[in-house]
Amino acid sequence: MMGKNGKIIVLGVTASIAIYKACELIRKLRECGFSVKVIMTKEAEELIKPIVFSSLSGNKVYRSALFEEPSAWEIEHISLAQEAGLILIAPATANIIAKLAAGICDDLLTCVTCASKAGVLIAPAMNESMYNNKITQGNIAKLKSYGYKFIAPRKGVLACGKEGVGCLAELEDIVKEVKKYL
Repeated sequence: MMGKNGKIIVLGVTASIAIYKACELIRKLRECGFSVKVIMTKEAEELIKPIVFSSLSGNKVYRSALFEEPSAWEIEHISLAQEAGLILIAPATANIIAKLAAGICDDLLTCVTCASKAGVLIAPAMNESMYNNKITQGNIAKLKSYGYKFIAPRKGVLACGKEGVGCLAELEDIVKEVKKYL
C-alpha cells in the first residue's frame, strides 16, 4: 500500500454499460504504479460483481451497501477521502454527475468525493441524448467551475446501437490524464 504520496486512486465505478472497461483501466493504472481502491455504486453491482474489481485491484472493494452498517462507512468514507491522491469516476453516469453537482451525498461514492480534498477527474459514459441534455451539460459546467476535471466521451457505437458521442474515453487517454494530474 502506498502512503500519502498521491499514488492512491479512488476509482468510482457507476452503472454505465461501459463498466467492463473499468476492469482494464484498473490493470493499466496498476501497471503505472498506482494503488487503486474501487468504490462501486449499488447500481454498478447489478452489472459486475465486486469480486472482479477486488481481484483486479488487489484491494477491498468499497460498496454503497456499507451504508447499511453506519459504524463501518462512517469511518471508511473519511479515511478513503483523506488517503486519495485522486478520485477518478469512470465510467460516470448522468446520475452521478447530477448528484455531485447538487451536493447530494446519499451513497459512499458521493460522500467520499464530497469529503475529499483530492482532485476529481470524471470520465462520462452515457447515451448521446443524455450527455447533450442541457441539464447534464449544466451539471458538468457547474462541476468544472468547482475545479472538477472531465475527460470528454468520444464518438462511437452506443449501447442503443446508434453512433454518437457518449462512449467512454479511450483508456490510454484516461491514464494519460491521471498521470498529468498526479
